[in-house]
Amino acid sequence: MLYLSLALLLLAFLLFWQSNRQRKAAGLPGGRVIYTDTRGWGKLERPLFHQALGLTGKPDYLIQQNGQIIPVEVKSGRAPESPYDSHIYQLASYCLLVEKTYGKRPAYGILHYDNRDFAIDYTRELESSLLDLLAEMKRDEHRKEVARSHEQASRCARCGFRKICDQSLV
Repeated sequence: MLYLSLALLLLAFLLFWQSNRQRKAAGLPGGRVIYTDTRGWGKLERPLFHQALGLTGKPDYLIQQNGQIIPVEVKSGRAPESPYDSHIYQLASYCLLVEKTYGKRPAYGILHYDNRDFAIDYTRELESSLLDLLAEMKRDEHRKEVARSHEQASRCARCGFRKICDQSLV
């Protein structure tokens, strides 16, 4: 009986250690995972949706911590010097969707890269800038021609519209 108890205790310790390792590797803060868009943690959740804005999104994780809900977006690869605007706006979209879905405004969200994390404050200024960007995107949906918004050949190379775009850089 003593050996069985010790074996179970050792197994519990190993499982706790492995869980902690996985959480740190995913860039997750302490707290309870309440939503995940990764198959590694179980079934996939339904996307968050806000009808008035026509905004849909699936954050990689939502962590509930001390009454707050923190969106976490995991990016592959090494971190840039500072997060790309597109990554910040993606995370801000998740913050907005969390507020509209759960009725709790996140103070911040986390961008997790292989070698670094960025905590991005969800300020009123960021929200306003996001809403302006969404309105601009809505307007562009109905235009016949929309100018390319960058000078980065690598972005064009990965774009799904590259073959039909008359402004392609590659």
